[in-house]
Amino acid sequence: MSKKPEKATLTAAMIEEQTAAFLKAGGTIEYVGKGKSGRINATGSKQIDLKAGR
Repeated sequence: MSKKPEKATLTAAMIEEQTAAFLKAGGTIEYVGKGKSGRINATGSKQIDLKAGR
């Protein structure tokens, strides 16, 4: 039986290093409030009304 490759674990130092590199390269970080999505939904709601077709 072959062993599965181990996942690389991220440390806080690695995340800080990557974040610093991202910001240095001109990236920006946007704060998104609790309970909100950072995703922009341009198509509108996907909710269906099952009673509308009757």
